[in-house]
This record gives sequence, C-alpha cells and structure tokens, in this order.
Amino acid sequence: MAFKINVAHNGKTFKIETENEDLVGYSINDKVDGKEFSSDLTGYELLITGTSDKSGFMGRAEIDGPALHKVLLGYGKGMHKRPKGETKVNRKPKGLRLRKTVRGKEISLFTVQINAKVLKEGSKKFDSLLEAQPKEKTE
Repeated sequence: MAFKINVAHNGKTFKIETENEDLVGYSINDKVDGKEFSSDLTGYELLITGTSDKSGFMGRAEIDGPALHKVLLGYGKGMHKRPKGETKVNRKPKGLRLRKTVRGKEISLFTVQINAKVLKEGSKKFDSLLEAQPKEKTE
C-alpha cells in the first residue's frame, strides 16, 4: 500500500509517495528520521502531526491503536462541517456534540495519508526539495 506523505515547513509542503511498510507502527506525535520517508529527507527530523485512512477517517492522537472508533466530539478537530439547523449568526450552538468515526493514532496498512512537519532541517535545504518536485497542473 502506498503512503502519501505531506511534509510541511514554513508554510510550504513537500509531497512524497512511498511503499515503505516500515512506517507501520509509528504514531501521531512520534519523531521520525526523514530517511524513513524518503532518501531526499536524509538528515531531517520530522514530527508526525496527523493521518488519514483509505475512507477519509482521520487519526486522533487521544485514541490508542490503529482501529476505528466512534467518539463523541465537541467543536474542534474533526468537527469542521456545520450541522443542520445552524445559521451564519449562530456558528456554534451551545453544547452541541456529535458522534464521529475516527481512527486511532497508530499508522497501519489502512493508512493512506501521513502529515508531518519539519523539526530539524538536514543538509539539503527544504526549498531545494520543492524546486526538484514536479509542479501540479491547475485547471
């Protein structure tokens, strides 16, 4: 299974795809050596900030393991959609909580996307990685 990895640094994102199954077992908020993701990131120290699985369910740092869980969420991460009956004037109905399906913090073979941020830059500058990356076409 291919992992799509987004590495962010100073408002810019470097995108990688890798088949490396050694990433299975890492969790959100783990520090990882950059060469685990790609040989371009040798010398980098990265922090895993989030994950998403093949169905689009996000990983939550508070939930152990890689399994799916139904949790009761208030406003915050994972509650970006406005529920029915909400008006533009009243954006946050008081006390509203919804049950959402989320995945645990551990990376598994069901994980498709991994988000990370740079803690320590390597010998190769981050901007030079972005220049080597092919540009995406926007229509």
